[in-house]
Amino acid sequence: MKTVKEVSELTGISVRALHYYDEIGLFRPTAVSEAGYRLYDDKALERLQQILFFREFDMPLRDIKAVMENPHLDSNQILQSQRQMLVMKKERLERLIASLDDILKGDNRMDFEVFSKEDIDKLYAAIVTNMPKEQLEQLAEQYGGLEQYEKHFRESAASENAQKNYAKMVEWYGDKESALKAAENPDNPQIIPAYQKRMDEVLKKLAARKGEDVTSFAVKEVVGEYDFVAKQLYQMKDVSAMMLEAAEEYQNNRKIQETLDKMYGEGAAIFIGRAFEAFYEK
Repeated sequence: MKTVKEVSELTGISVRALHYYDEIGLFRPTAVSEAGYRLYDDKALERLQQILFFREFDMPLRDIKAVMENPHLDSNQILQSQRQMLVMKKERLERLIASLDDILKGDNRMDFEVFSKEDIDKLYAAIVTNMPKEQLEQLAEQYGGLEQYEKHFRESAASENAQKNYAKMVEWYGDKESALKAAENPDNPQIIPAYQKRMDEVLKKLAARKGEDVTSFAVKEVVGEYDFVAKQLYQMKDVSAMMLEAAEEYQNNRKIQETLDKMYGEGAAIFIGRAFEAFYEK
């Protein structure tokens, strides 16, 4: 049996964090001594190792807890999923290292390609197929014909900036295939405004709590409602990466702050950003 201090020294996790893991039921001690000290056996340490694998991908603690407690998953399935995630991260790091090696050799252009030409072909075909006839006619008129629009679309999609945005999508959706599928199959145009209206209403509720503790249950409850709507709108199982990016923008981008403050009141942008950060960082 190891004490909480020994587990902390062994893993590098602070004692405070281990106490918090116990409080939320993620990682409980095997036993508690008569003096009140938490004690952990080897089986407990195996569970902690699995938790740390998930944390390597910035997975929220509540999501890790849900996975670990899923009765339909055994330890081998969890390890297999973690292995797949690590392989994906390894491949991404290898691409980044290769790009940095090219820069060190004198090639200053970093390769940001995420979606290939074939992917962009599929994406364009799917968008045109799903687009309402009236919208196609508007694009044809705006660009002087659909051929011209197609040329513009392909050039834009292949640009470095677009590829960076695709990289964000891949990160948000978990893998390239899911991101591409989401881009190829946009929601019904009539549904999107309905979701956006609901998200606007939730943000108004959140802004009305400006000045309250962002870690309070009342504030987190409203953010949780926003989280649910966002998952429905974007068809994503986990929107934490996207929301944390939004939180950073709300707190640091003056232009976005001006826009949101105009909509939801002075100081709303920073408060909403802090509320998102408090909700998604655990």
